Amino acid sequence: MSTDSDMMDTSPIDDPVGRWSDIEHLLSRRGPLAAEGFEPDTVTSSSLKTKLFDEFKVLVIGAGGLGCELLKDLALMGFRNIDVVDMDTIDVSNLNRQFLFREQDVGKPKADVAAAFINQRVVGCRVNPYFGKIQDKSSDYYAQFDVIVCGLDSIEARRWINAMIVSLVDVDDDGNPDATAVIPIVDGGTEGFKGHARVILPRFSSCFECMLPAFPPQEKYPICTIALTPRLPEHCIEWASQLHWPKHSPFKDAKGAVASIDTDNPEHMKWLYEAALERANEYDIQGVTYKKTQGVVKNIIPAVASTNAVIAAACTTEVFKIATNTADSLDNYLMLNGVTGTYSHTFNYEQREDCPVCGVKTSVVEMSADATVKDFFNKLCTDTAFRFKNPGLSVPGKVLYMPKPQSLERQTRKNLAERLDSFVQDGNEVDCTDETLAGVAASIRVRFINNDQ
Repeated sequence: MSTDSDMMDTSPIDDPVGRWSDIEHLLSRRGPLAAEGFEPDTVTSSSLKTKLFDEFKVLVIGAGGLGCELLKDLALMGFRNIDVVDMDTIDVSNLNRQFLFREQDVGKPKADVAAAFINQRVVGCRVNPYFGKIQDKSSDYYAQFDVIVCGLDSIEARRWINAMIVSLVDVDDDGNPDATAVIPIVDGGTEGFKGHARVILPRFSSCFECMLPAFPPQEKYPICTIALTPRLPEHCIEWASQLHWPKHSPFKDAKGAVASIDTDNPEHMKWLYEAALERANEYDIQGVTYKKTQGVVKNIIPAVASTNAVIAAACTTEVFKIATNTADSLDNYLMLNGVTGTYSHTFNYEQREDCPVCGVKTSVVEMSADATVKDFFNKLCTDTAFRFKNPGLSVPGKVLYMPKPQSLERQTRKNLAERLDSFVQDGNEVDCTDETLAGVAASIRVRFINNDQ
């Protein structure tokens, strides 16, 4: 009986003769769909091929189900300078669709294993891995790339990288962005049999934050049901994460303080699973598994390999068009629905003028005349236009509330109970920072309304 090691030859692979012939056809012929400025390669000049192979730098964020497809497609389309960032390690449940990994790789960093696999299989391709968070890297790191491809399963991570790349594009006094600083973002995402691919040109097209109101809020369960009358496995899992974890404080951070739940830490997830299972057994509830615990806590939707393949192909094609001008890039959103048959639609997702990241107008929030700073804080966290996680609030000369560092949080916590109009006049702006905005401060204008309006 053959084993994984028998089926997978880890010896170096020679570059087959004619491997790049199809790519060369695209680069050497001027087709009817060629973009403005396309200059095909000739027998004596192969500048496009040289650019593709040796100069164009691509960053892939995520090396999971979609990320594996992206890395494979990019390497086989001739991109040789690729970085990949991922903070996850390989779990046995990944092996059914994340085809760059094998059983012996379980527990290893996804980025490291994926990079090694591609480098070994595609001659000349140089994939540089980074095992860690995207927040670990500075703006200088991201500024070196020609395009960034996102294969993420987290809205928060998408918002962070979107804000970071938009912030790299300077705007002059007349509001005109610097086109030379634009780094396109090609974003792909899948949810079961549904998926999307989109191209973001920072400051010139809608960014990820522009479409935030279109995302449905994450399903939440009443706290009384979770605490007193659980009926579903999801209730038991939410009880373990929301009530049981804070009460027992099972893990400490480096400073000895209570650690928050790290959904990528196997020990944390195992503790939550065991607590949820014990709760489920107490109420005779079936269906609590480790995989389901991960799904509820991380809000994971089951992945379908074929959807990943289609969306990755669309994203990689967009990267190729951006790099070579062989055709105009997508303008700017492609949606795929494979639930009943196969349906796709392309449309232009318009830029929000009051987008807190890329908008040219200041966002306006209406608050009641007697609202407190805490009310304003909660508004920014729950309003679908913002969905901030833990915003810091300040006005010229005064910090209203700052969640970090801990010493500043203690000093400003008392302001949460104060009336907002004691710090802000009607029509004035509040500067807001949040972990989702990558250090970018969003200015929000406050409008006070009477309670009877």
